[in-house]
Amino acid sequence: MKNIIEKAWLDSYNYIDYMALVSKLIKEGKSTGHTQSEALLHYSQLNEARVKRLDKTIEIDVTVAQALKEIEQPLDWLVIAEGWCGDAAQILPILNKMALQNENINLRIVLRDNHIDLMDLFLTNGSRSIPKLIILDGTTKETIADWGPRPEPARKLIADYKVKHGIVDEPVKIELQKWYLQDKGLTTQQEILDIVNEYLFKPQDTFTQRISSSIE
Repeated sequence: MKNIIEKAWLDSYNYIDYMALVSKLIKEGKSTGHTQSEALLHYSQLNEARVKRLDKTIEIDVTVAQALKEIEQPLDWLVIAEGWCGDAAQILPILNKMALQNENINLRIVLRDNHIDLMDLFLTNGSRSIPKLIILDGTTKETIADWGPRPEPARKLIADYKVKHGIVDEPVKIELQKWYLQDKGLTTQQEILDIVNEYLFKPQDTFTQRISSSIE
């Protein structure tokens, strides 16, 4: 696991460079990822506009910001994403602003299709769902936890709709975007802070150790 994560980290982007890459590809009529289509280009264009808006409007909750500022232990946040992913467009601006609260938090972004071996370590119910945040101890490089692809209320919204209708179609995608708009990133902030706090109070209980224990 460590070798796969280290390899992905070396091929990762900071937030500004990631968004610059997405914009460059859009100007070339392309999206990130190995598959190219008009639909993926269209989603990438929508997401670029969405990210620019969120960069200006998303605010970190005062309580969350204070808790983040008090973190003394280095943390690496590695996010698996793609430019065409609507959830990634909603989540990445939040993660970036959270990371900016403390220089001990190092945010990097890696493209899913370029690192399927990494993605397959962090599946969601067997699916290569993104975005996926991998939280690492910045000193030991041990994997602490992972989060994603959506905050719990958004996950439930999609899951309930799929149970009822059997598909994830455009109407529920619109409802999902409305949920993100109304939530203003607060649920995502709190869920991630809860994960970090749990580790800081239980530093010995790493993701790698939990996986090893379950195998034994």
